[in-house]
Amino acid sequence: MTERDPDSVNFPPFETEDLRANLALYLDSMFTDATGGTRKIGNYKWGVYAFFDYDGEPIYVGQTNERVRTRIGRHLTNQRTDAVAMSVLDPFEVFEIEVWPLPELQDIGRTDAGARQQLDALERFITEQAVQASQFKAILNEKDPPVGTVAITPPPSFRQRIVSDRVFELRSHPDFRIARRALIISRLAQVVSERKVQGGLRRVLVTQAKRLQWLTDRRYEALGGAASVEEEGDDDA
Repeated sequence: MTERDPDSVNFPPFETEDLRANLALYLDSMFTDATGGTRKIGNYKWGVYAFFDYDGEPIYVGQTNERVRTRIGRHLTNQRTDAVAMSVLDPFEVFEIEVWPLPELQDIGRTDAGARQQLDALERFITEQAVQASQFKAILNEKDPPVGTVAITPPPSFRQRIVSDRVFELRSHPDFRIARRALIISRLAQVVSERKVQGGLRRVLVTQAKRLQWLTDRRYEALGGAASVEEEGDDDA
């Protein structure tokens, strides 16, 4: 086997390789759905997905009718989506993924109106659940999902982490996460300042600011809070 040269441009960064490998493991996981059928979770065509951060906080909900594998891959690999490009969603924040597939729609075309209504209703339901479960009562979606016009019962879902133990060790430290979150906020704030944007992006900025404050407050208090602050001495004069 050829020894890998870490400086070679032929190899992507370790964390990029690791993400792709663990995402593939997730998408290739076999799932038995409500119809009794079994297939790889990434091969379902219609469905809703949610991303969760290292605290188990829901951060993003989306839908697809082109295959779960394709849509999630666009978010988390080099096939960037608007959410990533605009710094709405940071792939580094995603620790777990949950997918609610709609197997009964597997063979239905993407333009089918009834299927799209069912998908919209499920996305709306999962989004409302995510917002309710969030301690900030908000997630990072720039837009609200369409109002569902049909009643729906959420199907069985599949949730699993996509972060290896090694990457978890690298990324989970709160100071690293604070720095990364502050970087994403600054990028998003720059987008807001340079473009004519709708209220959705400003809502995301507010939510990210709350998430950053919560994380920094928790870290500060864990290290002693006010008691950890030194007093000025003669040497400081």
